[in-house]
Amino acid sequence: MPQIQLLDGKKIAFTKSINGLELAKKISKSLEKTALIMEVDGQLKDLSHEITKNSKVRIITSKDKEGLEVIRHDAAHIMAMAVQELFPGTQVTIGPVIENGFYYDFARKEPFTSDDLKKIERKMSEIIDRDVQTRREVWERDKAITHFKKIGEKYKAEIIESIPKNEELSVYHHGDTWHDLCRGPHLTSSGKIGKAFKLTKVSGAYWRGDSNNEMLQRIYGTCWSSKKELDDYLHRLEEAEKRDHRKLGKEMDLFHFREESPGSVFWHEKGWLLFQRLVEYMRMKQRLAGYKEINTPELLDKTLWEKSGHWEKFGEHMFTSETPDEKIFAIKPMNCPGCVQVFNQGLKSYRDLPLKLSEFGKVHRYEPSGALHGLLRVRAFTQDDAHIFCTEDQITQETLTVTNLILEIYNALGFEDVILKYSDRPDKRVGDDSIWDKSEAALLSAIKKSKLEYTINKGEGAFYGPKIEFVLRDAIGRDWQCGTLQVDLNLPNRLGATFVDKDGTKKVPVMLHRALFGSLERFIGILIENYAGKLPFWLSPSQAVVCTIAEENNEYVKKLFEDLFKEGIKCEVDLRNEKINYKIREHSLAKVPVIIVCGKEEVAGNTVTIRRLGSEKQEKMKREDLIKNMLKENKLPLN
Repeated sequence: MPQIQLLDGKKIAFTKSINGLELAKKISKSLEKTALIMEVDGQLKDLSHEITKNSKVRIITSKDKEGLEVIRHDAAHIMAMAVQELFPGTQVTIGPVIENGFYYDFARKEPFTSDDLKKIERKMSEIIDRDVQTRREVWERDKAITHFKKIGEKYKAEIIESIPKNEELSVYHHGDTWHDLCRGPHLTSSGKIGKAFKLTKVSGAYWRGDSNNEMLQRIYGTCWSSKKELDDYLHRLEEAEKRDHRKLGKEMDLFHFREESPGSVFWHEKGWLLFQRLVEYMRMKQRLAGYKEINTPELLDKTLWEKSGHWEKFGEHMFTSETPDEKIFAIKPMNCPGCVQVFNQGLKSYRDLPLKLSEFGKVHRYEPSGALHGLLRVRAFTQDDAHIFCTEDQITQETLTVTNLILEIYNALGFEDVILKYSDRPDKRVGDDSIWDKSEAALLSAIKKSKLEYTINKGEGAFYGPKIEFVLRDAIGRDWQCGTLQVDLNLPNRLGATFVDKDGTKKVPVMLHRALFGSLERFIGILIENYAGKLPFWLSPSQAVVCTIAEENNEYVKKLFEDLFKEGIKCEVDLRNEKINYKIREHSLAKVPVIIVCGKEEVAGNTVTIRRLGSEKQEKMKREDLIKNMLKENKLPLN
């Protein structure tokens, strides 16, 4: 006689076992129609699962995150089923759910084409219309291996052989013939998927991600709960393509990459001006907030990384070099150990805390070539790091102070929609639980005081302490994880950092790792895409261009350019013998915020005509008013 406790706390007693579909029907007719899967005592289950004992149950629909994920998971299975119906002999490997969709890897000699994707989509629709039923079976390991080898699915057999022997093997059948090894859960039938899906692209993928293995073909798809959500997502994809920072970076002449140094940015003059302006802004904000800027070596002896614990945890991502005297040095992948060495110089008192040390440190981390992606994923980047040395009692206040600083900076740069993600202790960690208790409570208290929306990532903290991640939402609704704040209970102790407390004893300080952007290179890529290249005037690397209409206006234009340049305006001059409309089009494509036009009329009246980026409207004003306005717009947003 199981007693079921529902999400709202209501309890229902039953005289015999009951499955999820029957329970949904018992609750309401409408829930029976929308139910997809269920959660039983924290475990996701098919609706066909029998509940035999007292349990807490949540019925999941497409409105729930887990509901959308299971729709996508089923869509992946139905895609694989469609592929094998259309292209017999194709082997299926793995097909997980990913952000916004799903993919499946296939072993097939002939490459899939864009026409093939359309055929597969049509076949998927047919299978969904057939509303084939889903059935789960548990198989013996040897039976499963023998079966999949017999039907030519060698990859599936290999997967089964690698699964721990004590783990249950479940096989899901969709219809009478197609089946796949899968943990589940799944929908009751294919009709529950709906038609809000689309296959997006094909790419290569090595079996199990190992370049020594066979190359497979990966088909990506997206799937949503409704046609509107699908259309909105496809629109975002189109918009994202237009905003691609790699394309805009070329149009704006900001940077490029070369094979001779993969994952490293070759900054052009304008790109470097943008980089330096961002640093200038950050530097001013940090000085006002009491930070002391330092700089530490990029090359450090292997022994320091062993002491810090990074060699063991991070060694495979580090670039190393051995000198003729057989010493091994590593190019730093992070700034933390160097910063602790600065802290360790001279005796520190509790009166010196909190001590805030900031650094724009260049770091290098090995990333596989296939993972590199413009400015968003590189091997060499600049971290806007800071490390705050404080006492345990100061953690909450310093967390709140950092959070407010991060929000001020994000808002000034146009990001007002910010979400916090809080991650607590992982299973593998260092430090006493009592200190973890204090650190977690301090971080969580600060988050609550900030009154921001937050989520909890259970067990996702760093091995040395809990952390907060700051997630930005951009102009087209994409989320970017940027800033972080991490409590470190480990590194200061490992590297001998101490301060003299009020009672005269030496104590180990708490170390807060803080990054506002994370990587300046990545954040610049995000900025470019958020603004579609139309950066705020104060941040733009090319703020204005002064164009002549005819050669006789050249001296007037040159003098105006000099005046603007002396006032710190990043300005260019265009004296080419080209039509003015041609010049305007060209500079608009380069995303110059203000185009200044000077002709005979402007020279005679000591005026200028300006056109702002994105506007067809022209505005005439006095030269001195132009300079005054530009100086005002060029101020750093420090308040």
